[in-house]
Amino acid sequence: MPDPLAETGATAVCIGEAMIMLAGTPGTALEDVESFRRSVGGAECNVAGGLAALGVATSWVSRLGDDGFGRQVLRDLQGRGVEVGGVELDPDRPTALYVKESFDGRSRMHYYRTGSAAAAMDPGFLDRPAVQDRLGSAQVVHTTGITAAISATAADMLTRLAEASHDFILSVDLNWRPVLWRDKDPEPLWRVLRAADVVLIGADEALVFAGTKDPAELHERLGGRCTLVVKDDAHTAVVLEPGGRRTEVPALTVNVVEPVGAGDAFAAGFLAGTLQDLPMKQRLRLGHLTAAAVLAVPEDHAAPFEPEVRERLLAASDEEWAATKV
Repeated sequence: MPDPLAETGATAVCIGEAMIMLAGTPGTALEDVESFRRSVGGAECNVAGGLAALGVATSWVSRLGDDGFGRQVLRDLQGRGVEVGGVELDPDRPTALYVKESFDGRSRMHYYRTGSAAAAMDPGFLDRPAVQDRLGSAQVVHTTGITAAISATAADMLTRLAEASHDFILSVDLNWRPVLWRDKDPEPLWRVLRAADVVLIGADEALVFAGTKDPAELHERLGGRCTLVVKDDAHTAVVLEPGGRRTEVPALTVNVVEPVGAGDAFAAGFLAGTLQDLPMKQRLRLGHLTAAAVLAVPEDHAAPFEPEVRERLLAASDEEWAATKV
């Protein structure tokens, strides 16, 4: 069966930070780790890779240090089919990194991103011809609250992106990180969320950020014009559309290896389904499927299930879907 998500000609642009991830030996305290496994992480670049893996022509736009870590990010994303011609290299600021410390299947992240090249993004970054070209041809542009939090200038950039006239679908994943917002006013993030066409929020983070995880209350606080996706961890995902129509799909049962990156994978699946104009139930199912593939591996990203598996499960009955285990 041909994969309807492949060769669609759809174009997505992801704007945001990428980092080098250094993972220590599971069960070993950071001070006792002798060697680290290196890979590439970051919310927006994870989504970019996920979209590309689903056959969506995708560009990732950002700034990196003109250093070995930056070159590894570019090489990694290109290897995953992501176009990176809109990336700007900074000779003075470094590529950010984070260290993952894991115990009993749970991970703690240590971030080293202050003064990074990505944090120097500002509204003028959007004026670069390479960025304008990509935004001008985009059908969907995706970013997250993490980029709004890494610096005041990056927040200003996203505000300008959200408030400018555009033809693309603007997608924003809340990705609320309280540590990044310490002593900062989150109002710039609220402005970006209220201007978005698609908003993705985890129920747990919504409760902290907005004081509620009720989809209807959240939708109202966001102005009611967006397509709101509320993900309730391993339980369910709910969509509220601008007209108020509600769609809910339970998550798959997964033998979880590592949860980091699953939210980004869900976003990639949902957006790929949106670009394909799938029914809302199938968009949510595709989000769950791409998230499940990441949950089942120790990395922040994973290859999606084979097209025939995806198509079978997208078309499955509710009973067959509920009985599926990964």
